[in-house]
Amino acid sequence: TPDGNTVLLSNIYQYFDGSVTGGGCSISSRQRGGWAFPRHQEIDKFENSNKYVNYCLSNSGKFLIMAIEKKKGFGEKDLWVSFPDEKQHTWTRPINLGNVVNSKGGEFAPFLAADDKTLYFASDGHGGYGDADVWMTKRLDDTWTNWSTPVNMGDKINTDDFDAYFSIDAAGEYAYFASAKSGYGKSDIFRIKMPKEAKPEPVVLVYGKVFDKKTGEPIKANISYEILPSGSEAGTASTSPEDNVYKIVLPYGNNYGFMASSNNYYSITENLDLKDLTEYKEIEVNLYLAPIEKNEAIRLNNIFFEFGKATLKEESYPELKRLIKLLTDNPTINIEIDGHTDNVGSDADNLELSKNRAASVVEYLTQNGIKANRLASQGYGETKPIATNDTEEGRQLNRRVEFMVTSK
Repeated sequence: TPDGNTVLLSNIYQYFDGSVTGGGCSISSRQRGGWAFPRHQEIDKFENSNKYVNYCLSNSGKFLIMAIEKKKGFGEKDLWVSFPDEKQHTWTRPINLGNVVNSKGGEFAPFLAADDKTLYFASDGHGGYGDADVWMTKRLDDTWTNWSTPVNMGDKINTDDFDAYFSIDAAGEYAYFASAKSGYGKSDIFRIKMPKEAKPEPVVLVYGKVFDKKTGEPIKANISYEILPSGSEAGTASTSPEDNVYKIVLPYGNNYGFMASSNNYYSITENLDLKDLTEYKEIEVNLYLAPIEKNEAIRLNNIFFEFGKATLKEESYPELKRLIKLLTDNPTINIEIDGHTDNVGSDADNLELSKNRAASVVEYLTQNGIKANRLASQGYGETKPIATNDTEEGRQLNRRVEFMVTSK
């Protein structure tokens, strides 16, 4: 995975004697002392009549693509996809990617790019230059059965011999693949600069550390990121046990919320809008966790209002649902919602707007099951800035909603 903390292994490992068997895959996670014992990934109705198998785990950890041979396939090995079943802690029954991708021959060595749409694979059933060629296709919708017509990667990669096991970095600049042509042995590893027309859609590599907001100390944490406004989880990661750095890869075209989580802390979410991204970028974003303590203000970053109004936008609901969960899980906690503005406009208007926005948050909480006697609201207008009002960046920081625990 991009954070270097998870590895997918193409075997099943027996914990008691350390023996290895085929017929499945396993995942190991990096720990401070090394790698954890590989955990078997149970796949519902898994079946493979071929002596070979390939797996590809997406950067987000949400998609597992496999090359297996099943009775209901189109030929020899086909490409199939499975999704996490969070309730059962397993993977769903594999879905065949369809006959646009899969041929009467064999498809294998899948690699899903960081955009979660562009798929590279090897095939000996689509024609091409030789024994097996590398092909590219793009996912056209969320069914995972609707794909663009596969495109041969051309004679700079494919030869009249065996070419397969294609992969690229997150930036999409260089590709690595194996070829049996013009090497030192049976198959050698080659690197090539990616042709522009074969690159996946751009992504952002987000990295940083997780800190205790109060003490400034680094914290080991899990990272999750979601698509706004729906709040659907897009993926997970974790901080490295060595340096507490996290790394996540976000495809373009969405507005994302992402946050760290750890016991006895409230997650301060961050927001990143990638709707207009046109090229690969790397962005450093440190995440913060706030200890749940009395009279400590905690900012709700992903609360959004209509311009100049107190009307909550839909993008705010995932953040508010997390606050509802905190209050539901801790029934003795009471909180105060505080609204703040920048200094644009009159003092009186800003004070009124901040009061109304705080009241809107309280109203949402009560409408979703939180008793009114556990909640209070206050508006401070422009009187408590946390940044300069001389820049748009500073004014944006000052326009905020916070909550404070008043009793536990």
